[in-house]
Amino acid sequence: MKNNFTPNGGVFFQTLLKTHFNEKNVLDMRPIPFSKDGATPPRPAQKVLILSDLHMGDGGYGDDLSHNGPMLTTLLREKYLAEGWNLVLNGDVEDVQRYRLSKIKRAWKELYGVFDGFAEKNMLYKTIGNHDGSLIFEKDYPYPLAIAIKIETAYNPIYVYHGHQASPVYTRFDPLLHFFIRYFLRPLGIPTMNISRNPGKRFFIEKEAYDFSIKNGCISIIAHTHRPLFKSLGRFEYIKYEIETHCRNYQNAQGEERERIRKAVALLRSDLKKLSASEKRGALRGSLYGDDLPVPCLFNSGCAISKKGVNAIELDGQNIALVYWFAPGAARAFVKRGGYKIEELPGGGFYKAVLNKDSLAYIASRIELLKFPPA
Repeated sequence: MKNNFTPNGGVFFQTLLKTHFNEKNVLDMRPIPFSKDGATPPRPAQKVLILSDLHMGDGGYGDDLSHNGPMLTTLLREKYLAEGWNLVLNGDVEDVQRYRLSKIKRAWKELYGVFDGFAEKNMLYKTIGNHDGSLIFEKDYPYPLAIAIKIETAYNPIYVYHGHQASPVYTRFDPLLHFFIRYFLRPLGIPTMNISRNPGKRFFIEKEAYDFSIKNGCISIIAHTHRPLFKSLGRFEYIKYEIETHCRNYQNAQGEERERIRKAVALLRSDLKKLSASEKRGALRGSLYGDDLPVPCLFNSGCAISKKGVNAIELDGQNIALVYWFAPGAARAFVKRGGYKIEELPGGGFYKAVLNKDSLAYIASRIELLKFPPA
């Protein structure tokens, strides 16, 4: 399969807008209206699911997807494929840094069968990450690969890319890292570096993508860091916003509502303390990326390998949502007590929580008004 691949490097963001986008790496989700002459059949707005960082391995003890793989396979087949969603896999899907592709294919035949189902309907899009970049050299790889996917909406254009390209280490030394990890670190059982555990490196990747998006009036959906982001905010920042909202509502609340707010603030402050200790953010505890009013141009779908469930991003014609899938009894504590909308999904008793949701029109307005620095 011929792949649409543009060499990356330190100039990745400079070249992204100049990338040749075609039918293989452009997803137009805008509705097609009814034409009077009947030449163009009408089509509703497309629905898009964005997943990243599956890290599919050989099915053994060290395979990162082994815990969530059955749930992921079931939900993709029974809900998203059945309901006509487009699937965007945003990098680090197969972990060919650590495993041979032939072993991955044998271990995940059922999941590849689901991918095939999307591909047969021309509804599968796939980018490369730092763990699966060498797939571009696989002559018989069945799916088109891209450095980025462009999603056309009725509002801002959306660019979906893995995000590792912002790091000079990956763009300059990725082949060497690939060799070193597979043939030296893994056989010796030495853990590889994990950016998801390094707040400073995560922040650098996010800041680069954030600045690119502001400059070009677009939305970026990245992956790589494994940290879910919604409207340029992570869980840490959202907790602070939630506390502020509760404090404003408290003054007019009465009776049971007043007590409910008091308990909610106490729980949120407890969560904030735990996150602060685990992140060791230091200077990052201030306004995100130095903005008092963050521009909502950066999103991250999280990852599929958390022990507590899977994060993903959903897009329809009007809205964008950060969602979280989990098995019974396995949800994160803040989801269990948080008042989120919970939906039981088909295929085996799995659940989806909508963690955040907003309209693309509102996000477009906010980007337009906040993208320029104050005078």
